[in-house]
Amino acid sequence: MDNFSSGSLIPLILGMALVTYGPRLVPFLFFSRIKIPLAVDGFLKSIPVAAIGALIVPGVLTATPDLPQAALWGMGFTLVYGVFRGGIIIPVLGSVGMTYLVLTFF
Repeated sequence: MDNFSSGSLIPLILGMALVTYGPRLVPFLFFSRIKIPLAVDGFLKSIPVAAIGALIVPGVLTATPDLPQAALWGMGFTLVYGVFRGGIIIPVLGSVGMTYLVLTFF
């Protein structure tokens, strides 16, 4: 971090913000008035769920290498609670608690 002064970091941060925000702004400006077919809309809406699943599930399965069933119990709690009740805090805390209990008692 000593090689960077705050003067050289500001253009870097602004450039990263421009590169990150630009690809999101351009489609919004040019395609916001176009009606998307329902099949394409459904496909596009499923991309975030698929991406999150692809990012999280492998990590969950390798989080407790000695007892992977513990992570599966935690993931199961989150899935069941999330489907029926929703929310974020309770499923996350419940998943941690369930994984801890399985790791402790099995």
